[in-house]
Amino acid sequence: MMKPRRLALILAAALTIATPALAQQPQGIQRAGEFIDVWNNRGGNVLEMVQTRQELASSGRTVRIRGYCRSACTILTTMPNACLGPQARIGFHAPRIQGTQIIPPYVDQIMGNFYRGGIRERWFGGWNRSMEMKIISAREYVRLDPQARICGSLRP
Repeated sequence: MMKPRRLALILAAALTIATPALAQQPQGIQRAGEFIDVWNNRGGNVLEMVQTRQELASSGRTVRIRGYCRSACTILTTMPNACLGPQARIGFHAPRIQGTQIIPPYVDQIMGNFYRGGIRERWFGGWNRSMEMKIISAREYVRLDPQARICGSLRP
């Protein structure tokens, strides 16, 4: 069994280098007005997204996930103050070191710990190892995770 301090150092190193494909950092977050809108977010570095998640969750504002949310962005879907736009599409694939097909250790487990219900089951059932993007609609997401909700402030 690995000691907690050593495991934390390994995780920090893995998170620092682990970025889902094509993304450099969280983008597509509009923080003006009554809501925080996450628009067409391509994901990015998992560690940065965990930090972004903490910031958004503690904002006191509703976070509306709209458009296409993929890769590391998907960990935002389970924030207590998050909702999914009725037309949102959520995309899952294995985290990997940028520019490679290498899946770093532990990063998929960190991401999976943010998921619930059927989403979590599917993540650990294979999405966490797939290089192919698995895209689902907001409605399908809510079916798999009944704690998630569609934004009442947005029209379908």
